[in-house]
Amino acid sequence: MDLLNLFWIFLVIAAVTPVIRQRMLDASRLRLMRSLEEKRGSRVIALIHRQESLSFLGFPMARYIDIQDSEAILRAIKLTDDDVPIDLILHTPGGLVLAAEQVANALARHPARVTVMVPHYAMSGGTLLAMAADEIIMDENAVLGPVDPQIGQYPAVSILAAVAQKDVNRVKDETLILAEVAQKAVRQVEATVGRIACCHYTPEAVEKLKEALVSGRWTHDYPISVEEARSLGLNISTEMPAEVYRLMNLFPQAAARRPSVEYIPMPYPTRPAAPGAGERKK
Repeated sequence: MDLLNLFWIFLVIAAVTPVIRQRMLDASRLRLMRSLEEKRGSRVIALIHRQESLSFLGFPMARYIDIQDSEAILRAIKLTDDDVPIDLILHTPGGLVLAAEQVANALARHPARVTVMVPHYAMSGGTLLAMAADEIIMDENAVLGPVDPQIGQYPAVSILAAVAQKDVNRVKDETLILAEVAQKAVRQVEATVGRIACCHYTPEAVEKLKEALVSGRWTHDYPISVEEARSLGLNISTEMPAEVYRLMNLFPQAAARRPSVEYIPMPYPTRPAAPGAGERKK
């Protein structure tokens, strides 16, 4: 066998190996999702976006909730019988309001129990989906986020506040038009939250959610902890199935790079402390 043949064999193996690895990864995900479905008697849907940038020809890319995601989830909900519960695993920074609203409406209309599981974070549109569920299961350190609308690079409520502080005759026509759009966006999102949350929460709780999540109380990336989410009236549990964490491990970052966090992936029993260990230095 000459060097040319060895070179072609190497090229074939290099081309086929990533495909085989991806197929094996996909099969592992499906097996784990099926195991969770059998354990909980539900249909499991995973909406998992990696917030980190992907390296593609030097250009950074990121994943968000888009129309393709909403179409896929809507098809999955359509394939689910009315008496079958739905478990939606969420890991997303948010995305298009249209896509998130479509999915949230479909989840709210599903007759059987709907559970949203948040192992790490579900911001913006992800929080909108969570409010459509009968129960939100969060890791103790997971977070949700406000759903206040954004107009371009600015929060809608901030545009309205800025215009209100100036003489209308000294404001540009473009800014006034932007403020009108911002006002409509706030009303629309408030109506969406009211329509979705009223299926599972009292009118008083719905108004509290609107005021906290839509009115601009926090910045758009503010992390809402489990305790704060409960104080807002959301139905929160922290009994996260172990399968969800294992499933997250099967959605690795696509970019090939050295991980910045390393540890031995196993629980440690309580061990005797070494002499002097744990003592604070003065």
